Amino acid sequence: MLPGRNGMEVLAAIRRTRPSLPVIMLTARDAVADRVEGLDRGATDYVTKPFAFEELAARVRAHLRQPTGERETELEAAGIRLDLLTREAHRGTLTVRLPEREATLLAHLMRRAGQVCTRRELLAAVWGYEHDPGTNIIQVYVGYLRRRLALPGSPAPIETVRSVGYRLAERPA
Repeated sequence: MLPGRNGMEVLAAIRRTRPSLPVIMLTARDAVADRVEGLDRGATDYVTKPFAFEELAARVRAHLRQPTGERETELEAAGIRLDLLTREAHRGTLTVRLPEREATLLAHLMRRAGQVCTRRELLAAVWGYEHDPGTNIIQVYVGYLRRRLALPGSPAPIETVRSVGYRLAERPA
């Protein structure tokens, strides 16, 4: 019952970009079928209105206590290492601190190294847009990343897949 999109669409967008992020759905839809659908589509928990704030806070604390394995703080792909906490990218002898959007874009490409990421997917994952056919923001930011990560005689390993999107090479360039 959100304006413009429903909770299941928001959940699907979150799952596409952050599959392991815990998500507690807070909703007025309290039918058993709605609860089952929310949980089956990837919600970690499902709380219906009206609710007690203390219970919601306890559920959040319970989810935070659950072991999730090692927290991902560093990515490595195509000869690039990205520290997600400092947003520092390392490639060969090069170390560069990336602005937030560029780091988010690079992280998405690194998580899907070797796979084509469509423009639509990148718009949703990095900027939160569902679709904007007139924007060239992805091309601009890919250009920024290529310039920042280029080494003498070795361009950044971000490939353009014509009319589709971009791909981070699986192996170092």
